[in-house]
Amino acid sequence: MSLKLDSVSTLLNEPDAAPVHSVTLFVALVSACIVIGHLLQKTRWMNQSVTALAFGLCTATVIILTTNGKISDILLFDEDLFFICLLPPIIFNAGFQVKKKQFFQNFIIINLFGVVGTLISFGIISIGSAQLFMKFGLTFWDQGDFLALGAILSATDTVCTLQVLNQEDTPLLYSLVFGEGVVNDATSIVLFNAIQKFSVHITPDTVMQFTGSFLYLFSLSTLLGIAVGLMSAYIIRKLYFGRHSTDREVALMILMAYLSYVMADLFQLSGILTVFFCGIVMSHYTWHNITESSRVTTKHTFSTLSFISETFIFLYVGMDALDMEKWKIAKGSPGTSVAVSSTLLGLVLVGRAASVFSVSFLSNLANDSPIDKIGFKQQVTIWWAGLMRGAVSVALAYNKFTSSGHTQRPKNAIMITSTITIVLFSNVVFGLLTKPLVRLMLQPREQSSEISSPKSSSALLPLLANGQELASELDSVGGGISIRRPSSLTMLITKPTSTVHYYWRKFDNAVMRPIFGGGGEESPPNDILH
Repeated sequence: MSLKLDSVSTLLNEPDAAPVHSVTLFVALVSACIVIGHLLQKTRWMNQSVTALAFGLCTATVIILTTNGKISDILLFDEDLFFICLLPPIIFNAGFQVKKKQFFQNFIIINLFGVVGTLISFGIISIGSAQLFMKFGLTFWDQGDFLALGAILSATDTVCTLQVLNQEDTPLLYSLVFGEGVVNDATSIVLFNAIQKFSVHITPDTVMQFTGSFLYLFSLSTLLGIAVGLMSAYIIRKLYFGRHSTDREVALMILMAYLSYVMADLFQLSGILTVFFCGIVMSHYTWHNITESSRVTTKHTFSTLSFISETFIFLYVGMDALDMEKWKIAKGSPGTSVAVSSTLLGLVLVGRAASVFSVSFLSNLANDSPIDKIGFKQQVTIWWAGLMRGAVSVALAYNKFTSSGHTQRPKNAIMITSTITIVLFSNVVFGLLTKPLVRLMLQPREQSSEISSPKSSSALLPLLANGQELASELDSVGGGISIRRPSSLTMLITKPTSTVHYYWRKFDNAVMRPIFGGGGEESPPNDILH
């Protein structure tokens, strides 16, 4: 979002003081939003993100009424500022705080939801909008616009639901919603960037090139994040900055975390994936190599920056929604705007349902144990969590349909206003219903009995003794009953996640930790906040 300082200067008649007044206004708004969010925290309907969005709308309304709409564009959404400054702290903190054991135990299903589910939603929105708009006689847009629109509206925002879910009571559900949210954003942005590079005419060669580009961006972005995280761990472990200055090691962690993101942008990779996996690696290795005081400092610094960025984003998405320029351009065809917004919202609902319930069906089909299956109420909660659209959708829409935040083309203005309408409607209406819906779907009895229950003994047999080698294939279980332990190949086929985790722990303890440092099985950062 770029500040329109000329307009503000005209209003205040103090050109030199305009930046100071603007910054003061924005800091005051964020501070007030945090206070109001705290006061409304215990209400049945409100949460921090809905509060920030509503506060932004109210602030924009006051500005328009007090100035007769003359400076309604005091803020314009700038996707560069969003992607460069506001998004990195949120994604990095997500990776830094994630419960890695829970996340990687559910890694396959998370990627099914985040990648396959996003592709299903992308296909339904792209194909559905192209077919329905043609039936409505809306032929303003080409194939590339519909593909980009599918990527734009496939990016979910799960913040509302995550603020309601309890990570301790619903570990599996929280892990799925949280993990899918990060992978979904990365997938949507990678899709969007890949679409921009290729011709709008779909041929078999284009599909192959698109798939190759998609996999290339995904894999290299992940490897880059891991590499920068390991580099920070090695440097801090070898040089041990803490013996002279804890400020240096804290500064180095923050800078190298951001370095991973800007390097990904420099190499035209996915910054979201890069900084997310950099956060995971840093919490697993680097965090354990710094002093105790620096651990507390970094933990709360990353959390605070993430919280402020989230509040800032929702606040200014609300303010930007009432920028009158794009609404005036789209005003010439109000019927078209309503038809487009309604159609896209319906496709979002259908696409989300198709992706969640189909992926859940496949997951349940592959799991024999009842405790590993995703229940219907949990599926509904996951579906609902992904109905909200947020700043990523707005930023991608501005990137595709505007030039420096402005457009004079009615067809582009309709796409921008339709995207903003969906973001506002989904966050305000669906967001307000999130608390009661989650409480209805997940009763206290269900929350306490979720997948946190121990796995069956047969699944844990090859993983006993915390990864130590077992001397014999035959072990005594219970009252002297001996059973044959499954072979490693059998376990890899039947329980791939648990088996990979077992051998990863062995490799991590034997090779990685002696070089890069590290702590126990589960990273302590999650414990400090409590």
